[in-house]
Amino acid sequence: MEFNPSDLGEKEVYKLLTGSVVPRPIAWVSTVSQEGGQNLAPFSFFTVASRNPPMLCISIGPGVGDREGTEKDTLVNIRATKEFVINVVPAPLGNQMQKSAENFPSNADEFEAAGLSAAESHLVAPKRVKEAPIHMECKLEQIIKLGSDHLIIGRMVHYHIDDEYYLGNYKVNLEKLQPLGRLAGNYSESSEFFKLPR
Repeated sequence: MEFNPSDLGEKEVYKLLTGSVVPRPIAWVSTVSQEGGQNLAPFSFFTVASRNPPMLCISIGPGVGDREGTEKDTLVNIRATKEFVINVVPAPLGNQMQKSAENFPSNADEFEAAGLSAAESHLVAPKRVKEAPIHMECKLEQIIKLGSDHLIIGRMVHYHIDDEYYLGNYKVNLEKLQPLGRLAGNYSESSEFFKLPR
């Protein structure tokens, strides 16, 4: 089979992309509104954008469901406050992450809805997910409008890792982390690792 994206609808192209670019890491992004309200939401269009200086990027699409045609709270908050935290999602926190992805009203606190604890950050106002083992505090570098989505590029200004997940020499214990990945409509758990060739 072959497809020309210009001949397909947005939904069909999205399904091909999310079923092919896999597994995708999940950025569990915490932000605060201008009024001080907490927000927490996962995004799987996420990767490293630069190693020096360290920058991360997430792509945020438009609102869905009964919020179709609106901007997501994460985008609105980052644009207003220019700060956010990316929390890394281990597999055991998958249900809480999924709960925070629900279509809550703008004034809802997803930390509370998902039964999570909010921990103070060091250099930014948004709180961290205390239960998550890794947190990256970010300050906004730029927002780039790309078609229907917005690419958020943030500079990492502080990094946290729980001691039990740290191997020393700046290495993460991936076997213990069991990072959750996003597939088309499902998830993957990274628990088996190997080197090539084998």
